[in-house]
Amino acid sequence: MKRVILILVLILVATNVFAELPVGEKAPIIDLKGKVGERVDGTPWSSNELVGKVWVVFYADPDESDLNDEAADAIKAKDFPKEKQGSVAIVNMAATWKPNFAISMILKGKQEKFPSTVYVKDFKKTVVKKWKLKDDSNDIVVFDKEGIVLFSKDGKLSTAEIKVLLKTIEDNL
Repeated sequence: MKRVILILVLILVATNVFAELPVGEKAPIIDLKGKVGERVDGTPWSSNELVGKVWVVFYADPDESDLNDEAADAIKAKDFPKEKQGSVAIVNMAATWKPNFAISMILKGKQEKFPSTVYVKDFKKTVVKKWKLKDDSNDIVVFDKEGIVLFSKDGKLSTAEIKVLLKTIEDNL
């Protein structure tokens, strides 16, 4: 009986630990348009766009949006060349009690303040389902110029993980 319980615990832990996208692979293509999702300006967004430069994708539950501010601030402080590094912030609109119109207004303001970041709304948890990221969290994924996953982390990054994140970006510019 103890062995069965141990196996069940390991399975549950493994499910959470391995919720991140596999490094070294391409992520499944995601198209957010219409009722599924869209950019802040209402136009469609596709993960096919994550090529040509190093892309950092932040996928966040609005209730956890500040969780990785330290990592975002560290990337901003590095001031990587915009032609070599880009950012996408995808908001898991279905992960919160907050009304969509309120979140949309906040995102519109952020888009104006940070025009080089692409802001996207995911209304149906499509990214959670297709990329198997942790729901109700804050996830960071880095893609190389060909769209291969270089770094993937669910939840808050530690100081050491932020250093790895920055080095990963720098090494692939």
